[in-house]
Amino acid sequence: MSESSSREYTFGSLVTAMVTPFNEKGDVDYEVAGKLALKLVEDGCDGLVVTGTTGETSTLLDEENLGMFRAVVDAVGGRAKVIAGSTTNDTRHSIRLSQEAAKLGVDGLLVTAPYYNKPSQAGVQAHIEAIANAVDLPVMVYDIPGRAGIRIETETLYRLAEHPRIVALKDAKADYQETTRVLANTDLDVYSGDDSLTLPLMAAGAVGLVSVSAHVATAQYRALVDAMHAGDLATARRLHFELDPVQRAVMTHIQGAVASKLILKWQSVLPNSVVRLPLVEPSDAEIALIRADLEEAGWNLEV
Repeated sequence: MSESSSREYTFGSLVTAMVTPFNEKGDVDYEVAGKLALKLVEDGCDGLVVTGTTGETSTLLDEENLGMFRAVVDAVGGRAKVIAGSTTNDTRHSIRLSQEAAKLGVDGLLVTAPYYNKPSQAGVQAHIEAIANAVDLPVMVYDIPGRAGIRIETETLYRLAEHPRIVALKDAKADYQETTRVLANTDLDVYSGDDSLTLPLMAAGAVGLVSVSAHVATAQYRALVDAMHAGDLATARRLHFELDPVQRAVMTHIQGAVASKLILKWQSVLPNSVVRLPLVEPSDAEIALIRADLEEAGWNLEV
């Protein structure tokens, strides 16, 4: 792990999947988005996914996606990698939006497995390769069967890894054995897509994580990733335990974007916690569960 700490990864090693801030009317607040991006980078992120799942991309218009890419590139371009969540389950639409994102100066693309359609593995491969062929940017493949309805099989990932622009994998399938096979048999930079699995996946060779919880605990995640790269397992284990209740607060009671916005509002980072339907803000009971987890972590936020 100590050798890898000196590498400069294509997408960084601590990547936050950013929320998309809205104003009280439900319109995208690009000014706040830029300020949030800058804070995340100043606190330790070296990469940001913009309008991924946590960015509520499925409820954004194309012009809103592009506006977010522009706002984040303007805020942190050159200081951190900006990764566009510019793909959907429609290959042609994904190509068009990704090409427009490239014109705005993003550093790479997050390409999801095509959800809802349930294509064959040949279709999954063709979809991802078509996007990679059409846009001259490095690609991070996103394997998240819980949302896509399908997984990207390990053998498919082997074939995708042969493409010169497909350089990374965000792994959110929680299958340690299959991820181990990818790590052992490809040159992909693998990122944990599950906050709670950062330590074990990095122990097997993952380069870092793409995180939701890092919105609210950026410095701790930076320290965890750096400790793993330095081979300091004792420090990494301590941070893993410290972060466990935070991860539960963000990821286990309600959808991650909803919880992140709520906690960011409590931290006075966001002015509100507005989300777009079909997401709704948390109930009193859900808020109580989130607060209890944060109190377990030793956080006493004024709310």
